Amino acid sequence: MKRIKYILLGLVASSFVLQSCSEDKMDDINKNQNDPEFMESKYIITDVMNSSAYNGIGGDLAFYASVYTELLGGAHAQMHNAQARLNEPIANTTYNNNWNSLYRNLRNLHIIINKCSEGGEEAGNYHTLGVAQIMTAFNLGILTDLFGDIPYFEALRPLENPQAKLDKQEDIYKEIFRLLDESIANLDKTSKYGSLGNQDIIYSGGNVKSWKKAAYGLKAKYLMRLSAVQPNYQAVLDNVALSFENSAQDFRYQNGKVDYTFYNFYDSRAGLASSKTLFDLMSSIDPQDPRLNDYFVKIGEGDAAKEIKLIDHSTDVAIGQALYSPSGLSYFTDNDDRNARNAIYLMSYHELLFIKAEAEARLNKTADAVETLKLAVEAGLNKKQTFTYPGYVRNIPASLSGLDLLKRIAQEKYISFFEVESIEAFNDIRRWKAMGENLIELKHRNPELFPKRYPYGNSDVSNNPNVRAAYGDGSYVYTENVWWAGGTR
Repeated sequence: MKRIKYILLGLVASSFVLQSCSEDKMDDINKNQNDPEFMESKYIITDVMNSSAYNGIGGDLAFYASVYTELLGGAHAQMHNAQARLNEPIANTTYNNNWNSLYRNLRNLHIIINKCSEGGEEAGNYHTLGVAQIMTAFNLGILTDLFGDIPYFEALRPLENPQAKLDKQEDIYKEIFRLLDESIANLDKTSKYGSLGNQDIIYSGGNVKSWKKAAYGLKAKYLMRLSAVQPNYQAVLDNVALSFENSAQDFRYQNGKVDYTFYNFYDSRAGLASSKTLFDLMSSIDPQDPRLNDYFVKIGEGDAAKEIKLIDHSTDVAIGQALYSPSGLSYFTDNDDRNARNAIYLMSYHELLFIKAEAEARLNKTADAVETLKLAVEAGLNKKQTFTYPGYVRNIPASLSGLDLLKRIAQEKYISFFEVESIEAFNDIRRWKAMGENLIELKHRNPELFPKRYPYGNSDVSNNPNVRAAYGDGSYVYTENVWWAGGTR
């Protein structure tokens, strides 16, 4: 009996010891090792860079913009619906995946900024902080330029604000400029942490000077965007002077292991095809433009029967994946996949030069504008893609001035944006229209159905009454300009 008593006492005592240890042990056991509580900012930001390029500026949003701007035409499935102005341009489901991706980017960037700011786990990590602020400004720019007023200031605290209010585009733009100014200041500081190194998939090794140039380039872009409401062309030029000095400093995504987005889209959908609007414009400027041979793929049986077949935006377009010439920048064959390596531009050197040329033209610096235009065209001819044209010299008449000069700048910029910079072409066309300038003549048979913006994503239309009220039935897409294009939201 005594023996049993001692055994029981031992078991009770050991149970207290086990209990005191087990809670800590069980906490360890219950942890998901693939979802750590702490992750260094540099690992988070790599995913943001990839998503910003692939799901943001270079993905579905750009595919649709290429149709609306007539850089390409919609031949099949949802792209044909966009071409015909059926449901896609106004549906809240059309861009929902991209809407969600951009907000995930902003949420992740918000985490990085908090980590790297004063009081955060990585306080003093100034360079990563500066890069995060640039990427935040960039993602905000995509969202507000395409959608107008958006949830932002409350949206990054979803537990506190599950139904965030919409912020005015004018206020979003103030935030973009604040972020870019602060990013430049942080990149100038001595960081207490190492560089991003290989986690930087845009500027190899986390090159701080290149990121600063990107920030100044974005400032120039966004200042030019406000031409119709708050023009300041000298400020544009001031920021251009501090930005890219050559195409090696482009703000671009080009990964040997990740295929070019338009190439992927052609592979999976073949929904986009060559545009008569673009072909006719290029031919009218110079019938010997070598890009005419490369950008428009001949189709048909046998060499003698092969011809370029273009989508004519002025007519009702037939549906078919094989009816029209594909783009030479996304087309591939079993023996040729070079287009898989084309760059995705967040902002290009040639874009910067076109911005500079336009600012100079609007300040009546005509001779400077013509010379800058020549450099811009040359840079666009040799951007990071399958085809380059170092031996071709574009004839830019020195006599160009006034509206003729502005129109030529716009036309050359539009051509240089083919195809992956379609979103920027969409932004420019709306900006010029707001200024009363029809610098790019679109040919769509229903010009009144040119989208003035994109509709909000279904995730927020369904769950946020503030967004639902702003969306309505989606028809506002055809009637209401964004703020910088003269609208109210």
